[in-house]
Amino acid sequence: MLNNRVHWDGLRVLDLFAGTGAFSLECFSRGATEILAIDLQPLHVRFINENFMRFGADNAHAIKGDVLKWTPQPGDTFDLIFADPPYDLPGLNKIPQRILDAGILNPEGLLVIEHGKRTNLSDLTGFQFEKTYSNVNFSFFGN
Repeated sequence: MLNNRVHWDGLRVLDLFAGTGAFSLECFSRGATEILAIDLQPLHVRFINENFMRFGADNAHAIKGDVLKWTPQPGDTFDLIFADPPYDLPGLNKIPQRILDAGILNPEGLLVIEHGKRTNLSDLTGFQFEKTYSNVNFSFFGN
């Protein structure tokens, strides 16, 4: 779904609510050069970092953090930001605006939020389009 929307080589990726890190590793396998994965669960973070080392992803790392409270480092910007929050997360609809307000999405970058069918993000600032696959929706945002 992203292949015709992003140029993978040299991509800077932020994976929020990273879980197992599968999305991060997929980005690395396609040519992304810098990856930051954030998850609240220490076991997930350790697992992701072990896989980064196993596959030689030297410019990729995972950190433990609450995505809703995380503050980016000055100068941090990303070409692709992917968020896969729990579908019933209170305040899920505030995530896109928080990311866009933080200024961490590069001007031509893409923000993708995965969410359930009952969540509608189409009226939010920066919304571009939505793709639906079975019971999963992906809302795309830009600056």
